[in-house]
Amino acid sequence: MSVLVVGLSHFSAPVATLERAVVTGDAQVKLLHDIQFSDSVAGSFVLSTCNRVEVYAEVDRFHGGVAAICELLARHSDVPLDELTRSAYVHYEDRAVQHLLAVACGLESMVVGEGQILGQVRQALGLARQHGALSPVLSDLGSLALRTGKRARAETGIDAAGRSLVSLGLELAAGQLVRPAGSAATLSGLSVLVVGAGSMSSLAVATAARQGAGPIVIANRTPRTAERLAQKYGASTASLADLPVRMAAANLVIACTGSSGQVISAATVTQAMRLRQSGQDGQVGESGPGTLVLLDLALPRDIETAAGQLPGVRLIDLAAIGAAGAAGEQDRA
Repeated sequence: MSVLVVGLSHFSAPVATLERAVVTGDAQVKLLHDIQFSDSVAGSFVLSTCNRVEVYAEVDRFHGGVAAICELLARHSDVPLDELTRSAYVHYEDRAVQHLLAVACGLESMVVGEGQILGQVRQALGLARQHGALSPVLSDLGSLALRTGKRARAETGIDAAGRSLVSLGLELAAGQLVRPAGSAATLSGLSVLVVGAGSMSSLAVATAARQGAGPIVIANRTPRTAERLAQKYGASTASLADLPVRMAAANLVIACTGSSGQVISAATVTQAMRLRQSGQDGQVGESGPGTLVLLDLALPRDIETAAGQLPGVRLIDLAAIGAAGAAGEQDRA
């Protein structure tokens, strides 16, 4: 038996393909279950994040394993098999092990060195173990990857050099909002609406609060989850039904819900901008009064792309963050 990885990432596929390939929740469990029943697979786990979808498997046949995993990925996602195989990469045996170690160290992340990937690897291993899909070989490999990732951060400082996806996204967003000459490009004094209350949203709220943003409002499908997060950072909560009104009063909207469909449409943003122009509070930005910055950290995307074309609106998505991260790496090289 040998280790095989089949995956798609921001390196190999455009965001439009990645967001259709992502598997989370019940879909991830069903994918694990179906892979486990493939003839050539002895164990597996699925790593699905905002910039990658990877299946790690212990297989007895290379070609059979690749074919089975690609077919199942296509079946459990919205990406046709021919499109998926054009964007997919395959690593086998030592190359597969090296790839997982690089992923755990943050070397394969959209923003090199970001620390969230370790938690995501741990969650992927835990889910596979919970559903009986994790073989002893993959369990040992996962433990090695977690230890290696921790050691890389402790001994190299890569996490200090690399910014998280959230931090870089917020930095780009802050740069879109005009403030007095000479002041730092932070979120200090700016109103922020966060849509979602998961791990990425929690990190966004924590970072925004640390920079002095306020007021911060959290809207989430499950009010109790939003309330817990709001209490922790002195924020308030809102209903998703009130998004247009809440967006009209915000300088920055951060979306990361983990929803399978778009949460904020161009029509919703248009309504918010009309409310803003009719008298809602707004910050003066690069496009004049009422500039609204939208930061979409979700995959699949939470915000309709057309919203970024509206007058007075700036949309920052994962593609923009990835480009900024790549440019930063080139500057440091």
